[in-house]
Amino acid sequence: MTKVVNDNYPTANPISNDELKAKFLAESAKEEVKKSDTPTEIIELPSKGYFYPEGHPLSAGTIEMKYMTAREEDILASQSLIKQGVVIDKLLSSLIMTKVNYNEILTVDKNAIFIASRILAYGPDYEVEVTCPSCGEKTNHHIDLQSFESKEIDWSKFTKGQLTHNFTLPAGKNNLTLKFLTHGDEKEIEESVKKYKKLSKLTGVDPELTTRLKHIIVAVDGNEDKSYINAFVDKMLSRDSLALRSYLKEVTPDVESTFSFTCPHCDYEQEKMAMPITVQFFWPSL
Repeated sequence: MTKVVNDNYPTANPISNDELKAKFLAESAKEEVKKSDTPTEIIELPSKGYFYPEGHPLSAGTIEMKYMTAREEDILASQSLIKQGVVIDKLLSSLIMTKVNYNEILTVDKNAIFIASRILAYGPDYEVEVTCPSCGEKTNHHIDLQSFESKEIDWSKFTKGQLTHNFTLPAGKNNLTLKFLTHGDEKEIEESVKKYKKLSKLTGVDPELTTRLKHIIVAVDGNEDKSYINAFVDKMLSRDSLALRSYLKEVTPDVESTFSFTCPHCDYEQEKMAMPITVQFFWPSL
């Protein structure tokens, strides 16, 4: 092959290693300045960092997030990301300033990050249409997102820095080793459920409950074999399944995203109503 030489290409005085290093450091400094110019807030996590190993970016129980910019609004407006069902995760990944693997974030913390991102984007005032459970009339209601607090948890049940915890089934007496799920685990569960979708249409049985338990349980009486765990979950007594789910609901950290509701039409009152998530949460102009 004939070698073509461009005589106009500058070959004299090539950049040295020291000059290349200096250039790299200068560019890095510029990038740090850009980051420092972005307003951020430190968000407290419901897990308090308990279930992250020592040295993990979230082990201190906080995460740094920036205020939303026009770039993040581009993400929210992306029809492609909306159709794929990943628009919220892309948004949160963009807003998180702490250097952390997004797949390692615990699901118990994602709800707090989700609510914080809305506050940093459009403020804490969330106007939503609420349907009265009693009379069925619809009312516009203003919710103060900053009023939400973390759920009260008995932390003595856990060991700081350890993801797993134990529970003994009341009927079967089996000792289960459990873990709190990460975003990565949730993606695996979603993919597993999709695989069973065609089968569930034929049988009418939705396997999401057992699929989720198979990911939460990491050992049965010390046995960590996945095939053994899967078979165990499928044969678990319903009373044990109910007890396990009740226990998980009790000990799982979260943000208490409920509000007090009084219907102006029929005076119906509900002290703790679950916050409805509508398109106005991230698209208030709609």
